[in-house]
Amino acid sequence: MRHQGTKRLETERLILRRFAEVDAESVFKNWASDPEVTKFLRWKSHTCVEESRELLAGCVKRYVEADYYHWAIEEKGSDSGAVGYIGVFWSDETVDSVEVGYSLGRRWQGRGYMSEALMAVIDFLIDEAGANRVVAAHDPRNAASGGVMKRCGMKYEGTMRQVDRNNQGICDLSFYAVLASDRR
Repeated sequence: MRHQGTKRLETERLILRRFAEVDAESVFKNWASDPEVTKFLRWKSHTCVEESRELLAGCVKRYVEADYYHWAIEEKGSDSGAVGYIGVFWSDETVDSVEVGYSLGRRWQGRGYMSEALMAVIDFLIDEAGANRVVAAHDPRNAASGGVMKRCGMKYEGTMRQVDRNNQGICDLSFYAVLASDRR
């Protein structure tokens, strides 16, 4: 892969940018403290803004790494700050494959924002960073997340039973992926 690091990306309605420690308040308020948003995630809802601040401090430190991709999602023309995130959480350099994950505040769900953000990230990872495969997975009980993957041209590859744990307990994971060759 031709790693680029977390570069600023823009879509019609969104800015995908590096997190800054000053985002802690919006991260906490807009999604990290909401149990409905974190329901299917692997980490618990934040109970205080300090937890969000610690998370962001770790992100900010890692931005020096060329293979670190983690974006804040910001709505253009809004003063809401970071309304969600999207990032690469796993990679396999031997086959140029990356796995992405994402989350969006409840107030911004249902507007197509996550599909817009995921499409921009897929484009970047394949076209600029040289990924051959971009994969994402979701708990089948979170059908909306699978809908985002489908809208972005990802193909369903199967469901692994009881392979992960999230805030609902042990769970299945449905996998979707898009290959560089799918886009030709």
